[in-house]
Amino acid sequence: MRYFIQLSYDGEAYCGWQIQPNGNTVQETLQKALSITSRTEISVVGQGRTDAGVHALKSYAHFDIEKLPFDLTQWVYKLNTFLPKDIAIQQIVPVNEDAHARFSALSRSYRYIISTTKNPFWHNRAWEIYRTLDVQRMEEAAQFLKGKHDFTSFSSMKSDTESRVCDVKHLDLSTDGTFIYVDITADRFVMNMVRTIVGTLVEVGLEKRKPSEMVKIIAALDRKKAGENAPPHALYLREVKYPEHIFSV
Repeated sequence: MRYFIQLSYDGEAYCGWQIQPNGNTVQETLQKALSITSRTEISVVGQGRTDAGVHALKSYAHFDIEKLPFDLTQWVYKLNTFLPKDIAIQQIVPVNEDAHARFSALSRSYRYIISTTKNPFWHNRAWEIYRTLDVQRMEEAAQFLKGKHDFTSFSSMKSDTESRVCDVKHLDLSTDGTFIYVDITADRFVMNMVRTIVGTLVEVGLEKRKPSEMVKIIAALDRKKAGENAPPHALYLREVKYPEHIFSV
């Protein structure tokens, strides 16, 4: 039987989601907890990769198991007792056998947080920029990134993804005077895409680029044309949406 896990994590101590030869990852930590508590070797498949240091408010993974070791509510409790404090399980739910945490996802939503003032509680949770950012210019630039484009210019050159075409359904900025929030939703993301978009938008906000330059950057299909990556510690995976029918078990 297949199950989805809804979880959240603070990514500061991890080298991202995906298992790596050298480095602590969320996937490895979760697999170990599931395997030990169930006394069965379990492999998990995540909704996608997150970079080292990136956080998740609501993420998903799936795994298969023939027989549950506990009631699902009890298993969630045991897992949260076993897991480190920076990973939390919200629920485990049964799904259709063909449901897939990565490929069944309809969209993913991220939030990037910029702090415009010094704040001791946010120094490692937001990107602190103590210069005036023109949010209106940044919003104008963001409009050019909406829709379906090849985001090669905003993807890491290390990415091994064959297609870098993504459909950005939502990309908006908001501010409360202290923080600037960049919210983006797309059907899929390529490696470093959100961080590169934010880094480029910040350059627009600092008047180092014109908003209209986004068109040329997209068309160039060249990572060197976009801005620097924004730091990972201020990026949060907020939501992953799936079709309702996969939960009809």
